Amino acid sequence: MKIEHIGLFVKDLEGARQFYETYFDCKAGAKYQNTKTRFQSYFLSFENGARLEIMTRPEISGENGLYPLGFAHIAFSLGSKDAVDTLTNRLKADGYQIINGPRTTGDGYYESVALDPEGNQLELTV
Repeated sequence: MKIEHIGLFVKDLEGARQFYETYFDCKAGAKYQNTKTRFQSYFLSFENGARLEIMTRPEISGENGLYPLGFAHIAFSLGSKDAVDTLTNRLKADGYQIINGPRTTGDGYYESVALDPEGNQLELTV
């Protein structure tokens, strides 16, 4: 298992992309847009393989909630769909809240999203 990426909600997606590319020498992938939810994101790749997902959507706020401004989730790469399904089912059976999935997202990820004991979002992906 490895940390796949860190998700960060921002108000100004293009400004954040330019900032990280300029000062942290990363490269942005293609912009993803979901027209239904109005969610938009870029994956920023760093030389050592680390990735940061910068994201925005109309519901972004500085308040606590489902879409708070700032760090949004940690994504763990589990290696296979079966591993995602198994851990999702184990967490659910142990009483942890699954807030999404397992499912294949519009940008091709197979994932589920669970909450840890403090309410932090954990994205479980292949």
